[in-house]
Amino acid sequence: MIHRVLAADLPAHVGRTVRLSGWLHRRRELKSVSFLVVRDRSGLAQVVLREPVPYPEETVLEVTGTVVANPAAPGGAELAGAEAEAETGTGAETASETGTGTGTGTRPVAGSPAGPVVEVLSEAVQPPPFDLYRPAVPAALPTILDNAPAALRHPRLRAPFEIAAAGVAGFRAALDGLGFVETHTPKIVGTATESGANVFGIDYFGRPAFLAQSPQFYKQALVGVFERVYEVGPVFRAEPHDTARHLAQYTSLDAELGFVRDHRDVMAVLRQALAGMHASVSARAGSALALLEIELPEVPQEIPSIHFADAQELIARHTGEDPRGEPDLAPAHERRLGEWALREHGSEFVFVTGYPMVKRPFYTHPDPERPEYSRSFDLLFRGLELVTGGQRLHRHADCLAALTARGEDPRDYAGYLAAFACGMPPHGGFAIGLERWTSRLTGAANIRQATLFPRDLHRLSP
Repeated sequence: MIHRVLAADLPAHVGRTVRLSGWLHRRRELKSVSFLVVRDRSGLAQVVLREPVPYPEETVLEVTGTVVANPAAPGGAELAGAEAEAETGTGAETASETGTGTGTGTRPVAGSPAGPVVEVLSEAVQPPPFDLYRPAVPAALPTILDNAPAALRHPRLRAPFEIAAAGVAGFRAALDGLGFVETHTPKIVGTATESGANVFGIDYFGRPAFLAQSPQFYKQALVGVFERVYEVGPVFRAEPHDTARHLAQYTSLDAELGFVRDHRDVMAVLRQALAGMHASVSARAGSALALLEIELPEVPQEIPSIHFADAQELIARHTGEDPRGEPDLAPAHERRLGEWALREHGSEFVFVTGYPMVKRPFYTHPDPERPEYSRSFDLLFRGLELVTGGQRLHRHADCLAALTARGEDPRDYAGYLAAFACGMPPHGGFAIGLERWTSRLTGAANIRQATLFPRDLHRLSP
């Protein structure tokens, strides 16, 4: 039996007969020889044939041949040589591994005993929207998004999602190592009380329902069950923003932990989660980083921190603007703080703590020493808000008082308040926007470049 070998592993099999499966990425026909570049999940591999292959790029191929060392080939090895085997009598293997065929034999279409044998598994019947073999992407973002199923095959367009996947794996591993339990909470909810009107309404068997804006209420309740929980899942925001950094649906990396002293315990766990994400990207997605020419930023052992009021003072002193008294930071001010953190602390991350209570949800814990400010934070990454978190209220009476102070009817929050009526520890948490992290890390100009099949104000397909 000849086993499939990935393109990246060919150099380890020099002198052996192997099977290479993938897409026809590029072909060049010379007078006496043909060169095929085959793409699989690991990268590119070159195949040398004595006969032309009359099939278009993106045709799915299976190539059987001998691995030969060639420093000029991708990875330093290629399929060529004089010992290729067609194995035309092993159709059952082909049918079971590819999901096609009847088990009666393969269909060799090119090659000879002196070179590799090529079998077509699926012929491309239309060209991709642009040349996928070109190093740079020769298409504008709308073309890429409109043709995403094919466009994302381009190595440079695929690379951000390899980085994102590695980051999620690192997030999970870091929190698993800290004793967290992964949870999966409902994305269809019966009330829209957490954040007002910015929700998507749906018909749920004749009853009104909504797509969840976050797992916030559920993860707080689950602190009473597991103490430490996290979730990776979609959230939905019906906010009519049409910018390069907003989406109607994105992936949120949420965590909540009990028995905290204040928000700084939450910040410490967030720092460990981010360090785990970056370590995982380095270990798992090195080729994607190299392709995009990205130098992975270090997550400092201690991320610099500045109080919201001090941040406003800093901006007022150095910009000629006076944001003091404003309840939030403008995007331009976040950028200024990112520059300050890099210049003064050598960090591309900076915590802004103590946001005004008027800007935070009702369940946010106030600062006992400065009640107008909260025990909450944002984490800025390269001058953009990446994470929001903080300490929550944990006493039932405090939750009731906070709701009443905001003019809310506690009866609308009965399901949420039930956990607090049974006793809850001091707790807090955070949420990382995966697509924002990925786009900031990769330097994408638009968050849609870091989103698989994005949903925004205008786009509902593909």
